[in-house]
Amino acid sequence: MSLGLSLGLFGPIGTPELMIILLVALLMFGGRLPDVAKSLGKSVNQFKKGLKEVDDDVSRPDPPAPPRALPTQTSQTSSAADAAPSDRVERRLENSPPH
Repeated sequence: MSLGLSLGLFGPIGTPELMIILLVALLMFGGRLPDVAKSLGKSVNQFKKGLKEVDDDVSRPDPPAPPRALPTQTSQTSSAADAAPSDRVERRLENSPPH
């Protein structure tokens, strides 16, 4: 009963070889396996929670934009618009910097 895994020069890995590898890994990391499994479980839960939040953000419709206020006209702007064309030219000349 071969698992079909092959290591090139060594041929396929059988069940006895796989058991030996797992036994060596258990001896090397046996004391830390519960901590590793616990942290792996927490990581998977955080990843799932993050995916759910992203999915909720994508599927949630955007809130309607608040209405924009119209710009108010100042008395200076309205008086310049009401003035005669010659008065507007004079005001421009007064406000322009000297050359």
